[in-house]
Amino acid sequence: RRHLTEAGFVVMWSSGFIGASLGTPEASTPTLMVWRFLLAAGLLLVGILLLRRRWPGLREIAVQGVVGLLAQGVYLTGVVGAVEFGVTAGTTALIAALQPLLAAALAGPVLGEHVGRQQWAGLAVGLVGVALVVGGDVRVGAEAPLWAYVMPFVGMAGLVAATLVERRENLRRSALEAPMDVVLGIQCAASALLFAGLAPFWGGLEPAGGLLFWGAVAWFVVFSTFGGYGFYWLNLKLSSVARVSSLIYLTPPTTMVWAYLMFGERVGLLAVVGLVICFGGVLLARD
Repeated sequence: RRHLTEAGFVVMWSSGFIGASLGTPEASTPTLMVWRFLLAAGLLLVGILLLRRRWPGLREIAVQGVVGLLAQGVYLTGVVGAVEFGVTAGTTALIAALQPLLAAALAGPVLGEHVGRQQWAGLAVGLVGVALVVGGDVRVGAEAPLWAYVMPFVGMAGLVAATLVERRENLRRSALEAPMDVVLGIQCAASALLFAGLAPFWGGLEPAGGLLFWGAVAWFVVFSTFGGYGFYWLNLKLSSVARVSSLIYLTPPTTMVWAYLMFGERVGLLAVVGLVICFGGVLLARD
């Protein structure tokens, strides 16, 4: 079961970068995200009501709201917003790939999870693999202001913080924890409120209205939100922070395959070598 959830996470999390490529030419990041999370939260709410799910207490709602703001609001504003302001996708992906190292470094003091030498070696190898995969697209150019390069660092830190909070909650929860659809519904509602507050100052609330815009929104909702975040939190229930975070190293190579199949983007020999190294790093990092 764990191998299937890990594979599902890698494939679905990678879809987010494809969604950004589809959507950012059509609308600003907050505009895309507010409609993504409004639609996702609405669908989840309907499902929750139909299935008569049990709602958690106020503390759990508050915690999941914070997790949603960090993992979705801060992370996506930083990563997708950086691409919108001219930072190359490769540079953004490489900065985001620092997440496993930072998460593993903090897992010990914050959660008491031990990260062994083999796992550290795997995390280091995985980062090298990611650098090779995205190397051709990593550059600092005049097309992006310097402050835009700070955005993916902030986004990555937001995902790390959310990961640690959620994992700590998993360790202390009883068997009466809220169902995954309720958890995602709370997170999406919080993110929708955040992006609704940002959108009037950055792109506007009005949807672009075109087929590509709504196609990107639907892509984000089904694959990146329900699939990507759903599998991410599910994996955190089953495994340590270091193991789950190491899977992020497989997302740039998988995104490369998505881009080849959908857009015909060329896959170079260096990227293939990087893919193999990423896979080796993740195998080393398994606990």
